Amino acid sequence: MSVGTAFLLVGGLVLLVAGGEVLVRGAAALARTFGMSPLVVGLTVVAFGTSAPELAISVDATLSGAPGIAVGNVVGSNIANILLVLGLAALVLPLAVRSRLVRADIPVMVVISVLLLVVALDGTIDRLNGAILLVVLIGYVTLTVIITRRQPVPRSRRSPESGGPGHPAVRVIFVALGVGMLVPGARLLVEGATEVASALGVSDLIVGLTAVALGTSLPELATSVVAVVRGERDMAVGNIVGSNVFNIGAVLGIAAIVAPEGIPVASAVVWFDLPVMLAVALVLLPVAFTALAVARWEGALFIGLYAAYGAYLALDATGHDALDDYSTVMLGFVIPITVLWLALLVAYEFGLRRGRREANRRDEQGRTGLG
Repeated sequence: MSVGTAFLLVGGLVLLVAGGEVLVRGAAALARTFGMSPLVVGLTVVAFGTSAPELAISVDATLSGAPGIAVGNVVGSNIANILLVLGLAALVLPLAVRSRLVRADIPVMVVISVLLLVVALDGTIDRLNGAILLVVLIGYVTLTVIITRRQPVPRSRRSPESGGPGHPAVRVIFVALGVGMLVPGARLLVEGATEVASALGVSDLIVGLTAVALGTSLPELATSVVAVVRGERDMAVGNIVGSNVFNIGAVLGIAAIVAPEGIPVASAVVWFDLPVMLAVALVLLPVAFTALAVARWEGALFIGLYAAYGAYLALDATGHDALDDYSTVMLGFVIPITVLWLALLVAYEFGLRRGRREANRRDEQGRTGLG
């Protein structure tokens, strides 16, 4: 790798991370001006801010003739957000999951993941498909804001971005500055990633699924870890769930709309990477039901699954003979067994909770009788 290529990659990542941080702080501060709770900020404003690098990169990649980076960026980022980012955050502290997330937002993430798989089955995400994805996102955000605006926000609650700018005008400047850093950062990273793909002889799809996806997941990782450390664990989960929804609805939706002939989707993505992304989204749903928390051991499991997915990408990039057998094992054994195991764990957890309620009810009846 030449010095010029390294400069493009490092410079692009620095601008993306810094721009995402500035944008998140400014946008979150603006949201607090309108009385939005930390959870809503995580689901909407912070999620959009941390997804801005993916949006900038995917649009630029599509217009630059590297659509594989656009698709791989979104799919790879969504997988990394849950398995790697939430896994690492849960290792720091178990993540609390509010009931509203369980009832609405995680299922929305699952539904839009299914929708993406369906529209990609013919091998292309055209402008109509992109418009549908974008409309679903707009409806989700609108309903989220309307519903949560009816709930009072305690003044004592502080978001992880509470150190952001104070005056509303300064907050707007922060938002504009963040966007201004993301656009050139995306261009530099796409150019560098394309050069790496050409030098190594791998497709831009693989580069998008690996280096670019991991690079654009850094804002989510930073935000989630900061949220956990500062006690806003529900915001850490909300940031990931909202970011994944934004990645599909806004990033791929807008990229498909601006692409002259839509975004082509490789058959390997349709039959492997997208099903893996959907399975990962489904795994989060039962985990959220288990005592409404993502425990440390579940975080470790997520990281292990991401390592297994990374091994598949390594085999794919090198064209290894074991690729077909490994992908068969991943799709036909590891993922279904993991989902089944977590489903059984949900039933076990619900049984424990039902037993505790019954025990508490009997204790209360006993105390009442003694009184």
